[in-house]
Amino acid sequence: MSTLSDLVLAQGRSSEADVEWLHLLVGDWQLLADLAFADIVLWVPTTGDSFVAVAHARPSSSATLFYRDFVGQNIKPEWRKQVTDAFKSSQIIDSAAPDWYEETPTRVRAVPVLRRLAVNGPETTTHPIAIITRHTNLSEARTPSRQELTFNECANDLFAMIAAGDFPDLGAPTGPRRGAPRASDGLIRLNVDGSVTFASPNGLSAFNRMGFAGELEGESLAEVTTGLLKGQVIIDESLPLVVTGRAPWRTDIEARGVTVSLRAIPIRDRGERVGAIVLCRDVSELRHQERELITKDATIREIHHRVKNNLQTVASLLRIQARRTRSEEARESLNQAMRRVAAIAVVHDTLSEGLNQNVDFDAVFDRVLLLIAEVASTHNTKVHPKSTGSFGNLPSEYATPLALALTELVTNAVEHGLAGREGEVEIIAERDDERLCVKVRDTGSGLPEGKVGSGLGTQIVRTLIQGELGGTIDWHTMVGSGTEVTIDIPLAWINVR
Repeated sequence: MSTLSDLVLAQGRSSEADVEWLHLLVGDWQLLADLAFADIVLWVPTTGDSFVAVAHARPSSSATLFYRDFVGQNIKPEWRKQVTDAFKSSQIIDSAAPDWYEETPTRVRAVPVLRRLAVNGPETTTHPIAIITRHTNLSEARTPSRQELTFNECANDLFAMIAAGDFPDLGAPTGPRRGAPRASDGLIRLNVDGSVTFASPNGLSAFNRMGFAGELEGESLAEVTTGLLKGQVIIDESLPLVVTGRAPWRTDIEARGVTVSLRAIPIRDRGERVGAIVLCRDVSELRHQERELITKDATIREIHHRVKNNLQTVASLLRIQARRTRSEEARESLNQAMRRVAAIAVVHDTLSEGLNQNVDFDAVFDRVLLLIAEVASTHNTKVHPKSTGSFGNLPSEYATPLALALTELVTNAVEHGLAGREGEVEIIAERDDERLCVKVRDTGSGLPEGKVGSGLGTQIVRTLIQGELGGTIDWHTMVGSGTEVTIDIPLAWINVR
């Protein structure tokens, strides 16, 4: 299914700024549906003077009317005139009579979506950028509860703000959606002075768990919160603005081991703040899990750091041993082992700096290339390294064998291909969604008699590329001079998070 951006831009009547505004609006799509107890559909105009659906939300607070998604469909004939009228007049249009959908009576409301042009300015677009239709089921006629009446009142306020360009709020921070309070988690309605005019049972329960024993209605939410946090030294500086409903921000409060997330939505009428909705959710367990994850991440990073230190110590011991040995063959073997250990240490050093187990392999390989100078100096060789393309991010289980294999190939190019002469070693990385192709070229003497060596280095490379990475490797002498080694690794099994 196409994304909202694709669907909107495909109609040819919306700008990038319009798309960004609609993304912000759809971020609260479920909240609007839950408050309205209705299905809501977002329509954007097409070049053919029609409308196409780009978003659809079903209420979790009541039964849905539409079991099939409208996204991507053109507007139905029975709604087209009402939506067109709302689009042309920039006014909210209600259906004059019940609209029947599959033998179910419904009430349809068409709400124009205006985009505010600046964070602090009152100017909006001269014409709507989209239309919202709100479809309310009338078949379940009964006396609504006070909570339902309040939820509907809140929905009406938000839809009126959408029609005036006051919602969504450009000044609201774009924080993570995980753990965000929802209407069903707890809703508190404030008047312009910050006093509670309504508190849902779940909202009241959240504050009761933090130690508030009375009724919230009639109380100042700021004073109630201050009483709960009395004695705490560290308090979020945004908290006063949230609990008074003055800013569209989100914060957490913690008391008696309970953490409650609060989100304020100021209600405005003609640009003036007249009250606020405060959504609240008990996120104690969620925050506990997040703290555990942070602790585990820190532990993993520390393990990688210690492994890196240990590997560097081993590499240093091998270097010292190589300098003291009298056998040229033993010295070379120890130096090779030292470089292999150092290449693995580079990967662990990179992992110790991040929060996940992915590695920016370009940064890793840049550090691996530094080994060329050391190898060249011991073989009286002047090497000009060159790297093009990008490896991208790789999981650690792929980064380590690839770093070790490329270390072997680059070292081999310097030691054997360019031994005692000046030349170039070029590494070319080409990556797409399916494969990673790496070529290592040198301008050296080429393969002797066109045959691939059978030494330990060659065996290590074959084992790593073919065995661990499931790829292929090919050696061949280039026309003229030099050797080119091509590594091809499938990415189908790599889960880059």
